[in-house]
Parts: sequence; structure tokens; C-alpha cells
Amino acid sequence: MSDDIQDLSLRALAEGIRTRAISAREALQSQLARIDRVNPLINAVVTLDERAHERAARADELTVSGAELGPLHGVPMTHKDNLDTAGLRTTFGSPLWRDRVPDVDAQIIARLKRAGVNTTGKTNLPEFAAGQHTFNPLFGTTTNPYDTKRSAGGSSGGAAAAIAARIQPAGDGTDLGGSLRTPAAFCNIVGLRPSAGRVPLVPAVNPYNWLSRQGVLAREVADVAYLMSCVAGPDRRSPVSLPEPGALFATGLRTDLPGVRIGWTVDFGLDVPVEPEIVETVTRQVAVFEELGAIVESACPDLCDADIVYSTTRAFEFALSYGDLYREHGAELKPALASTISQGLKLDGPALLEATAARTRLFQATTAYFQRYDLLVAPITQVLPFDATQEYPPAVNGRSSTVMDWMRAASLISATGLPAISVPAGFTSSGLPIGLQVVADDRADVALLHAAHAFEQATSHGKVAPVL
Repeated sequence: MSDDIQDLSLRALAEGIRTRAISAREALQSQLARIDRVNPLINAVVTLDERAHERAARADELTVSGAELGPLHGVPMTHKDNLDTAGLRTTFGSPLWRDRVPDVDAQIIARLKRAGVNTTGKTNLPEFAAGQHTFNPLFGTTTNPYDTKRSAGGSSGGAAAAIAARIQPAGDGTDLGGSLRTPAAFCNIVGLRPSAGRVPLVPAVNPYNWLSRQGVLAREVADVAYLMSCVAGPDRRSPVSLPEPGALFATGLRTDLPGVRIGWTVDFGLDVPVEPEIVETVTRQVAVFEELGAIVESACPDLCDADIVYSTTRAFEFALSYGDLYREHGAELKPALASTISQGLKLDGPALLEATAARTRLFQATTAYFQRYDLLVAPITQVLPFDATQEYPPAVNGRSSTVMDWMRAASLISATGLPAISVPAGFTSSGLPIGLQVVADDRADVALLHAAHAFEQATSHGKVAPVL
């Protein structure tokens, strides 16, 4: 019974608990048993919440009481360790915060709890969510369920590995430069970076932050939509929150794309290096979209300003959030993280003016593109899941790489501010997952999910589970 429960989709699990086919306690015990079996292999879950047993018992009492139940009533779920959970250790993967226990939930966690989620623990991430490979000095490295010697991606690598490994069907995460999409691609699941303000960042050091997003991961696009219906919606405490309620995502998803105009690229018009098997896989998907009724052409918005927009804004936000910590403990932080914060603290007026002008040009370029096309299809990763003992891959398709170069397929799109999704697109000859990135116009999150769902239904790559 335990494995059967762990194979359920989020929607099926919630329905099973709601109809009393499965008790909340059975769901919890099944999840914990799965953690015991597979977590020693992948190191995805780093903290457990003992209070989950009491909550499961209360959920079962509520189920039989006839009370109105939330859409995620009794569903056990771990959360990314940079999302505050009241009364439960939230470390951001840093030894400096190893004993940090927040008093208040992050808004996305509060909404999940209001929907009925039973918080069961926290998932691993890079230190302060900086980077797309999940390792830190506090908890170690999270590895890939499809090959436990390889990276699960990051920064939501713990969540992605847990979902792929059937610890839970869906979960939360964050994405600044690819932190939902990269681990989704590495772990053969779906990861949505929504439009700015779709899931309000509350609380936030910078409430006007447009680069960082909170979003969701799942094994199925329909579960992503279901979870978004629970966590999306406006919040007066966020000046950039969007007005539409979460119910926006509670509609059925299409299985065809008649007349949808798609541009596709493999190098983003910037000669971005991408490993050959990824190029081959992405190129093959053109035929899938055409069979679904879409009109596909080779096209990409002008992204020449994206690098400067991303690097400057990222440095600015990290300095704003962690500048004080850096001044006091800079030598104790991961070198790449310390370098980013230092860069942010050194930003001057001319640098910020340059980045603002570049962002304006980038906005104009993407606006022009989406007047002609509905979607952009591209790689989400430039490399395959790499050796988990490395901080980052030293080369991409024969070209030497820096700590940032190998993740440009994701960060270039982050710089545009547009919503994007990673959906499973196939496997290498050795069985490693490859993801496909689909990008939509600002606020067109539902159209993005329609396209991803149609592609998923036509290909079914996400149904291939890892063997652990």
C-alpha cells in the first residue's frame, strides 16, 4: 500500500484523503517510510517535523466530522529550506543559521497550510539558495534519483529529488536564475517559474523584487496547476502582486495547440553552448508541437542585454538581503556567494543606470517578439546532470565554463521577467533526463501550462520513474 500511495498524483492523493480511501495518517506513514528507504541515497530531506503525526490525526478527525476540507487536506509535504516555516528549523543551508527557527510562515507556506497541507519537513538547497547545484556545508550534497552520483540541480534540488524519488508528488521552491527549472530538468519533473507577483513574496527584504520568484514543482503539469490554484493570488503587502485569484489555475488544461505560434531556439541567438544530446532532443520536439497544431519557426527575442540585467540585479538583491551577514561573516560563506554579495555592495550609480537601460531594451525586445509569437521553446539546461562532487561543470560542449556560464539557458530567461516552465523532454542514451523550457508572455501563466500539458500528454516522458 505504501508504494501505491507514493505513486499517486497530488490530485489523486488529495482526493483519496478527502473521500477517506486513504487516511491522513496512512499518507504520512507512507511518506516517512519512503524517506527512510530512499533519502539515504539522495539526501533530499534534511529536517523532519515530529508534529506531523499530531496534525495527521487531527486531519483524520476533521475528515469524518463533515467539515469543509481544503483542497490539500491532510497531504504530507516537505518544503524548501529557504521558505520560513513557523516553529520548524529553516537554515537556508548555512551553518550560520543552523539553529534558526522562524516565528512566522512565508506566505506560500501559509497558503499551503490553509489548503490543508501537513508540513513534514524541509528539503535541501545550496547555501542561501545561491547556485544550481545543491550542496552546502551543513547538510551535504543532494544527488539525482536517476543517477545518485550526479547532481540533482538547484537551488530547489532537494525538492526536485524528493518529488522524482516519490517522496511526495509535488512541492514548493524558488527560482531566481533557474532554481525551479534546472532541477526539474535534471530530475525529470515539471518546474514552473510564474510571472512576477503571481505568488507574492511575503515577507520580503525588497517587496519590489522582480527577479526572484516562488513557484511549484510536480511530476505532472496538472498537479502544477492544482498547486498554483492554492498558492497564487494577490496580497496587499506586496506592491507587485497580481490581482487574479488562485482559481485562475483551476480550469481544465488543453491537449492540443491549434494555431499557437511558437519560436524555437537552441542557442538563444547568442551562440550559447549546449551539449549535443540536449540540442538533438530540443530540436526533435519541434515535430511534437507541430503535430499538436502549433506553427513553429526558428526565432528568438533579442537577448543581448539579458546577461547584464541578470548579473547586476542578482548581485543587487543578494547584497540587499545578505550584506550585513557578509560584513560580519563573509569569510564563512561559500566563496561564490560571498563574491556575488561583494559585487552587489560595490554597485554604483553608473552600473545601476546601465542595467536599467539594458532592462528597458530587453523589455522592448521581448514585447516585440510576443507580438508575433505566443511561446518560445528552448533548452532549459546547457549540460546534462554532472558529477555531484563538482561545484559546477568545468566545460560546456568543449568550452570552458565559469560558475555562471553553464546556467545561462535559465538565467537569460530570468532576466526577461517572463514566466517559464521546464517539462520532461526525454532521456540520453545513458538514461539521464533532459528538460524542455517553454516561455510565455508576461502574465500568460495559464497559456504556458496549456502548452506544457499538451506536450506532456503527447510524449509522456515524465512517467518514467527512477529506480532506487
